[in-house]
Amino acid sequence: MSSYAVILAAGRGSRLGQPQPKQYLSVGGMPILRRTVEVFTRHPEIDHVQLVIHPDDAADYRQAVAGLSLRAAVFGGDSRQESVFNGLMNLNAEAADLVMIHDAARPFVSPATISAALAALRDQPALDGVVAAIPLTDTLKRVEDGLISETVPRADLWRAQTPQLFRFGAIVAAHRAAVGAQFTDDAAVAEAAGLKIGIVPDSAANFKITTMDELERARQICVPGSAASIASTMAVTFAPRTGLGFDVHRFGPGDAVTLCGVSVPCAYGLIGHSDADVALHAVTDALLGALGAGDIGDHFPPSDPQWRGAASDIFLRHAVALATQQEAVLQHVDLTLICEIPKIAPHRQAMRDNLARLLALPHHAVSVKATTTEGLGFTGRKEGIAAQAIVTVQRPIA
Repeated sequence: MSSYAVILAAGRGSRLGQPQPKQYLSVGGMPILRRTVEVFTRHPEIDHVQLVIHPDDAADYRQAVAGLSLRAAVFGGDSRQESVFNGLMNLNAEAADLVMIHDAARPFVSPATISAALAALRDQPALDGVVAAIPLTDTLKRVEDGLISETVPRADLWRAQTPQLFRFGAIVAAHRAAVGAQFTDDAAVAEAAGLKIGIVPDSAANFKITTMDELERARQICVPGSAASIASTMAVTFAPRTGLGFDVHRFGPGDAVTLCGVSVPCAYGLIGHSDADVALHAVTDALLGALGAGDIGDHFPPSDPQWRGAASDIFLRHAVALATQQEAVLQHVDLTLICEIPKIAPHRQAMRDNLARLLALPHHAVSVKATTTEGLGFTGRKEGIAAQAIVTVQRPIA
């Protein structure tokens, strides 16, 4: 598949309060725009890069990207949405397969995020696009007239970032249909058109420079040896870390068991303080192990009554949020269920689908298998189910 990147650099950056548009300000001796563009021009899976700039910035633009091999820039419109549309229209004759849209003011986008987005669309034909995003971990409050009126549940809420990757024909059609509307990002344009958009977990290091505090943070990241530099994924090396999770639950009364969040008919139920989802427990422990963050019992003590009967996806989402906080990138999970009953094969795809959704991973990065112990041991005697999981992440190290 051919993959193009459209980088939006037509904004004025008025919130920063600088005389020059922020994308041309220097960070570590290099314009922000150039830092951003070079991530894409160096990426082996990006074929061409299309810049969208403001007409008043032509001279600054030429200076910022001097020496880079780029398509001729096009001018943006009066809104972000119009600017994206102009960039897409300039590519319309190219017959591109995929197009990635990114904000110029996010210079610390990881090549791994770009690769993960491309892999997700190539491996999941049912998706029309994917968005780099971070799961929300803070408590959200709705405020009216200066007073808190409501606590907003944060479950299933993600903070959208860029890049946002789409199948070219689908996003062009969506933008044509959205002319005159005012959407805040391209995922919203796609949603309005009924497109199916997935999520790729991103890092908090991929922040957008909007305020002076963020500009200062970006400059500190580019100072070798500074605290911000050491903490930034741009100044550290990523290393693989593997976690192993193992869990067992015994059978009890019931007519179904929950595995990977999927209800599976069975002659028994599973006994546990929560919903006894032995599969998700093993995956959660594996992820916590890869993060060096203890085990489920440390975070969700079985002595705490609030977790009685709780859905185990709560535990897994918590572990995913911890990974995001550590700026760790989840890469692969391999789950093995060990049991005589129930038969896993008829439900394995549903389990895999749900596990991929919970982890925001492409299907090729999620494996669900099942085996027996040939009639030996407690699983062979049909006394319960065991599960083993191995999770691989990339973690930043100093």
